[in-house]
Amino acid sequence: MGKNKLSKFADMAEFENVLQVAYHHIENNDHPIKGNWNSEFFKNNQKIVLELGCGKGEYTTGLAETDPSKNYIGIDIKGARMWKGADYALRNQLKNVGFLRTHIEMCDQFFAPNEVSEIWLTFPDPQMKKVRKRLTSTRFIELYRRFLAPGGVVHLKTDSYFQYRYTLEMARANGFEILSDIDDIYAGTEIDPMLKIKTYYEKQWIARGLSIKYLSFVPHSNNLIEPDVDIEPDTYRSFGRGALTVD
Repeated sequence: MGKNKLSKFADMAEFENVLQVAYHHIENNDHPIKGNWNSEFFKNNQKIVLELGCGKGEYTTGLAETDPSKNYIGIDIKGARMWKGADYALRNQLKNVGFLRTHIEMCDQFFAPNEVSEIWLTFPDPQMKKVRKRLTSTRFIELYRRFLAPGGVVHLKTDSYFQYRYTLEMARANGFEILSDIDDIYAGTEIDPMLKIKTYYEKQWIARGLSIKYLSFVPHSNNLIEPDVDIEPDTYRSFGRGALTVD
């Protein structure tokens, strides 16, 4: 492991806006922060919004700067990447930003029922061959509903047509309330400020001529089913996405 990574891990252990817990310290037990994020972490009563798979935290901090009236938590397992967002938030005194280093599958051990008002999924891996790992699959939607408040919203921003189409069909199949469905957010003249935030990698996708899609929906139905639809895979991923992924 490089010295730079070791230095970042040391910083993360001291950052006041970061919570990281070793798996063997929690396993199947809930963390004490569950249900107490506002009272113990943020020290306010603002609504809580999560970004799952936040990477370097660019979108998490961008959301927090755009709308200071809410608390934002970026979640990822890659601590060295998350360091950038945590460091930026501290240097810019963003009091409504926090970071949680854990597996997304364990989120219900950190958040209580109704504790979260919104979830952002920004450019997740579409997992075209592995439905169970897809962050908009019914498996994960069921997980999110364990801590989403009534009327809670899931946002998806993606360059992947496969991810966009799959999620749209999944939402339709389950009777979700679809709030927004935009197949190219930069094609219009008026863009929601929350969608204008561009990460380093999003700029690269745009430079390659890819359109950026956006969906938002309320996952309120009870019994979830996977959509019965064939979707053409994204061909461009076989020669580009991995090369753009760095720590």
